[in-house]
Amino acid sequence: MIYPHTELRYINNQIGYGVFATKFIPKGTITWALDDLDQIIDPGFVDSVDNTRRELIQKYSYRNQDGKYILCWDLGRFVNHSFHANCIGTAYEFEIAIRDIYPGEQLTDDYGSLNIDEPFQCLPEAGTSRKWVYPDDILHYHQEWDQKVLSALKNFNNVEQPLIHLIQPNYMEKIKLAIEHEILPNSIKEIYFDRHKMSK
Repeated sequence: MIYPHTELRYINNQIGYGVFATKFIPKGTITWALDDLDQIIDPGFVDSVDNTRRELIQKYSYRNQDGKYILCWDLGRFVNHSFHANCIGTAYEFEIAIRDIYPGEQLTDDYGSLNIDEPFQCLPEAGTSRKWVYPDDILHYHQEWDQKVLSALKNFNNVEQPLIHLIQPNYMEKIKLAIEHEILPNSIKEIYFDRHKMSK
């Protein structure tokens, strides 16, 4: 489920739609959490459906560490990519704001953390040498992303968390440990989908 104070807006013909904040979202806020309405789809089923539906699933889903497609039921599926993303995923089935997000600002992810099926070239962004997103980006950037999550978690208990009821109790225990000891028990690297291992 996406953070409630957001809305879908049309950007342009090249990008399409995006998700924008309608209220200030402080650093450390859960911006998305997996919930029971999200569809978890087996790859075999995706392969079996017609091309139109398969393309839509592949366009609007991400893949978890087991290779299953996660299709968000709400605006979460419209969150766009940025190499300077203001939200980032965790090993605990939620995303967190890694800096303050202001009203009218777009919520963005780094698609390198989403186990994409094929690499793709992105629109140029200032301040980064990255031009492509790759399926194995998580193996190269997990330490950087983990540090950003850890920094955001310092604010976790001091901001409103309208999605906190969706976080599993065992994950909440891990979050408490991370805040208390300033170290993540689980790296985002743990959600990497290893296609080579699956094909053996």
